Amino acid sequence: MTDVGIEMFWRSWQELSKQELYDVIQLRLAVFSVEQNCPYQDLDALDQQALHLLAYQDGQLVGYLRLFETLEVYQGMASFGRVCTAQGARSQGLGRQLVASALAYSDQHFKKNIKISAQQYLEKFYQDFGFEIIGGSYLEDGIPHIGMIRTFNTNKAHKD
Repeated sequence: MTDVGIEMFWRSWQELSKQELYDVIQLRLAVFSVEQNCPYQDLDALDQQALHLLAYQDGQLVGYLRLFETLEVYQGMASFGRVCTAQGARSQGLGRQLVASALAYSDQHFKKNIKISAQQYLEKFYQDFGFEIIGGSYLEDGIPHIGMIRTFNTNKAHKD
């Protein structure tokens, strides 16, 4: 898949090259720690269980997310997180492409409900993909979040 010269690649933990892992950590720190001014432990020992979606443009990592077939904390549901785009690559729909790719992969391979912990300001973004809010707002690393679930087989079509 490509859009505006963007190439996306799925990688398991074992398939990530050292350079790709460095790029991922660098992007996640730039977005979540520096831009959002949120000091937290990004390396949480879950990357080894995840599939990693990397979006490159002109040799630079400009988008990323990680996808899980199952997470114990979510009662075995699928999940994804750490969705981020580089500052210079925003407003091009890359975030939507990343999420749509994760949902398509999950639907094809996992065939189960997906539960996420979303930053609250992204509520509408995820609702457009068929996610529904579960429970109330809570703080995660000092940032307001909401739990959301997308039910397999009864999800809404992606809206552009």
